[in-house]
Amino acid sequence: MTKTLRTATFAVSGLAALGSALAADTNPLDAERWKTRPLVVVAPHADDPLLRKVETTLARTAPREAFAEREMVLYRVVGGTGSRDGRPLAAGQTRALLQALGVRADGPATVLLVGKDGGTKLREQGDADLNAIFRTIDRMPMRQAGR
Repeated sequence: MTKTLRTATFAVSGLAALGSALAADTNPLDAERWKTRPLVVVAPHADDPLLRKVETTLARTAPREAFAEREMVLYRVVGGTGSRDGRPLAAGQTRALLQALGVRADGPATVLLVGKDGGTKLREQGDADLNAIFRTIDRMPMRQAGR
């Protein structure tokens, strides 16, 4: 392999690594904009009642179908570890998500609804009623317009 080819290969692999590192520190909600309605549950520990209530509700067929029909995705941040629909987020993504929403991983359990426009539409601490959240979405102009 020539020196020029080795240098070019190193440069390309370095740029790819840099791109991956930058993506790992970006707010994952940016990729959701105009596509989905994220529901974000932040809880200090896995046995938090708010988190358990949301998960138990979504385990039932009717709420899970209503969730999908409204183009929602579930973000969980439990004890500082984040996931999107059960897939882990990078630590930097979790930090960026929390910072963008203005919540702390060690704070009170909080559920947030983020609209397709990226704005926070609802913020509740301590309790969450998914049917009330669905009604909130159903009143949104984009939902009424069928988008």
